[in-house]
Amino acid sequence: MRQKLNIYSMPKRLEEPKFWVEHIPFAFYLVSQLKPKIVVELGTHTGNSFFAFCQAAAENNLTSKCYAIDTWLGDKYTGPFEEEMYKNVLHYQQENYPTAVLLRMTFDEGLSHFENGTIDILHIDGLHTYEAVKLDFENWLPKLSDNAVVLFHDTQVRMQDFGIWKYWAEINKQYPSYEFKHGYGLGVLVVGKKAPVEIIEFVKNGNEYSDIFEKQGKEVYKEYRRRRLKADLKRLMAPHKIIAKRLKK
Repeated sequence: MRQKLNIYSMPKRLEEPKFWVEHIPFAFYLVSQLKPKIVVELGTHTGNSFFAFCQAAAENNLTSKCYAIDTWLGDKYTGPFEEEMYKNVLHYQQENYPTAVLLRMTFDEGLSHFENGTIDILHIDGLHTYEAVKLDFENWLPKLSDNAVVLFHDTQVRMQDFGIWKYWAEINKQYPSYEFKHGYGLGVLVVGKKAPVEIIEFVKNGNEYSDIFEKQGKEVYKEYRRRRLKADLKRLMAPHKIIAKRLKK
């Protein structure tokens, strides 16, 4: 029997890049079922995934504390980030989710901010080499709670020296797990031994639900494209509006 899925809210924040937007419905579902006390994201970029967790917590009337850890400097895959990116994420967080926390630091530096056994959702989306992903998981493993679920993004990407797919192939044999193939791949690893039964049942029977999450993910991506096109049009029209205003004077 299929679970009732809480996945149909449309995300409030949809910014470039597009890579995570198709997994936002699963973020909504995971938060609604797990009811996390602490969510930690390693690698936030423009905040699509992070603010999806924040939105889901708010819409489910949870007191979840959400932490984003990132230097906002970029890496060898993304190239350097403009400072304006961090300022935009910070402004959005302060205006919409004032209890959320942005920790501008390396993942290793972030470890000291959390006690062992406290993190319910860990999203790993930093440097995508095999060595980096393995180190991130192993470093943060002691911090995970008995309910913990770990998400690995880009498990389907095999370009350059991306190694998430390789590490995922190893680690998913050690815990209950499920992998979404759409949206560049998302690995769902149930590390906590006392995770809710709904989460355990989901990873056991994920194929029964994957079509629903993929379909809703495509709808979110359509909305992302609509908003980006609207923003692009606004930028293109801005000089014409300035000229028109000057001509009226």
